[in-house]
Parts: sequence; C-alpha cells; structure tokens
Amino acid sequence: MTSGFHYQEELSKCSTMEDITGPNGLVQRMVKDAIEQILQNEITDYITDEKSKGNTPQRNGTSPKKVKTFYGSIDIDAPRVREGEFEPEVIKKRAVIEEGLEAQIISMYAKGTTVRDIVSHVQALYGIELSPASVSNITDKIMEEAREWYSRTLDVFYPVVFLDAVHYKVREEGRIVTKASYVALGINAEGRKDILGIWIGENEGAKFWLKVCNELKNRGVKDILITCIDGLQGFPDAIKTVFP
Repeated sequence: MTSGFHYQEELSKCSTMEDITGPNGLVQRMVKDAIEQILQNEITDYITDEKSKGNTPQRNGTSPKKVKTFYGSIDIDAPRVREGEFEPEVIKKRAVIEEGLEAQIISMYAKGTTVRDIVSHVQALYGIELSPASVSNITDKIMEEAREWYSRTLDVFYPVVFLDAVHYKVREEGRIVTKASYVALGINAEGRKDILGIWIGENEGAKFWLKVCNELKNRGVKDILITCIDGLQGFPDAIKTVFP
C-alpha cells in the first residue's frame, strides 16, 4: 500500500519546533503513517497465508483506534478483514505502544536502521515477528524520500534565515542523554518559509553551525541578507566564514 504521507511536502510546512514535535505535529503524523503501513503489510501477509490454506478472507475497510504513545495519543485507521480472524501483532486491541517500539518506528523514519536490526529489536523486546518484507516496504520508501529532502537544491538567495538549536533529552542505549536539533529556517524572496534542514548533534556549538552553513552553501545557497541567531560565542564568525 502506498502511503499518502509526503514527507518533503509536510516538512516544508513546518516553521517551528512545535510544528514538528507538538500535538498532531510532524513526528506524530510520521508515527501514525508508519503504524498504518505496518498494519497494511500485516493484513496482506495474513490474506496471502489464508488463501494458501484454501480460505477466502477479504479486506473490509478500516476501524478507528486510539493508540497511547510517548508522544501522546494518536488516532489510527486499523485494517479489518471479512471472513477471518485477523488481529494485528503490532497493535493489539486497546494497545499501548511502548517507548522501545516507538524508538524503532522513529529510527525507521529518521536513521535508516537496517531491516535486520529492526526485526531483531522488535522481536527481542515484544516477541513480535515482523517480516523483513514488511519492514523494507516502509524503510526503503522513507529513507529514499528523506535523502531526497536532505539533499535537495536550495534557493540561491534568502533574505532572512533563522538558525537555532533546540535541546532535549532522549534515551540512548539505556542512558538519558542531551541532544540538540539544529534547525535552519529560511524565508525566500517570495516570503515563503522553508525549513532548509535539520541536523542532530550532541550539543550546540559554533563548529557545528559552521558545518551547517557549509552544507547550505554546498546545496546552492550563495547569499543571505539577514541571519537571525542567538548569542552563542563564535556563531557570527562561523556564519561570516561561509557567507562573508
């Protein structure tokens, strides 16, 4: 089943971190889309298996489910089957997705975790056997679109670019660590806001911002009229090095 969620288009609509991580923000919609694709793959595998046994199950639309997650409640459309007893493994009735499974879904979208690692991790934590084909159908599409968005050519000139970092704590290998999301938000000559890129770092520093500016230049940006930044030491020099 082809997803109707277009990541590049949705990312371009985000202008604040609230648009990304807030209620019904980009992260929640990404999780919803990933879950629904997994469910569709599960029901396809179920129908194929049942037909091989001589049964004739058919799809019977969807039913709404509310799933409680680490990022808040998410409404999903769970597929149903006629003349069968299909119950999805990933989302049981009144299920709660644990943080570990969410981490895998986010990884599929953002980090390109290998199919083998995703399958093994979900199996180890939850005893759920996802087929490699089901995982690949999601990760292949997601990572292709993510790479296209991250490497897309930018405008030559931006009148205004906002550069800022948001700090947050995440669980990584059993520890709580601090990460920083570096966000570049540009306003183009037509006045349209566009997220130029999002980068993840250990913490905010001028050297990392220098790397960000170099990447913007490599993707086509030649001039920025006004750069809006905070008072981080060395930040202005990092920008002037790339955009004098």
